[in-house]
Amino acid sequence: MAEGTVKRITDRGFGFIATDEAQDMFFHCSNVDGEFESLQEGQRVSYSVGSGPKGPRAENVRSL
Repeated sequence: MAEGTVKRITDRGFGFIATDEAQDMFFHCSNVDGEFESLQEGQRVSYSVGSGPKGPRAENVRSL
């Protein structure tokens, strides 16, 4: 599993993870293991890379 830092969370149920690579990774609240509301900006998370309609996305997002 990859790791990153939650960069931004929106009130519309999605967010972005700053990865160790150059691009940010999109995630949707349905791809969070646990409570989406418990995630905070700056928090370290692990995730697996999946594929969405607009490109790569984070799946199985878990706080570390």
